[in-house]
Amino acid sequence: MSYLLLKHLHVTFVVISITGFFLRGVWMLRDSPMLDRLWVRVVPHVNDTLLLAAAAGLSIVQQQYPFVHGWVTAKVLGLLAYIGFGMFALRRGRSKAVRAGFWLASMASFAYIVSVALTRDPRGLLIWTGG
Repeated sequence: MSYLLLKHLHVTFVVISITGFFLRGVWMLRDSPMLDRLWVRVVPHVNDTLLLAAAAGLSIVQQQYPFVHGWVTAKVLGLLAYIGFGMFALRRGRSKAVRAGFWLASMASFAYIVSVALTRDPRGLLIWTGG
């Protein structure tokens, strides 16, 4: 598969993933019964599997690997934070306030991952601000 096709697939899956996560967070804050729908619980896992497969393909095609290239390592660590915060945001947080805090932390982790991807620098967008 070509680099451009993998990149476009990856970005598409990223947009679907964050849109779904944002929507599920809104539903969580509103105590919506939508969170209990089967498709709402299944589709994100399917999409995220495809997203990770595209990411692995990009890593191989570019020959840029975690724990070898700092920006890829930063994306992987940011992803682990995003997943961890997301688990507490949507299901495991003990109160709605705690879940909302984790939801915001997860959204911030996502923003960091995107900034690292755009800059190919572990500092992300901080390099544009002189940080």
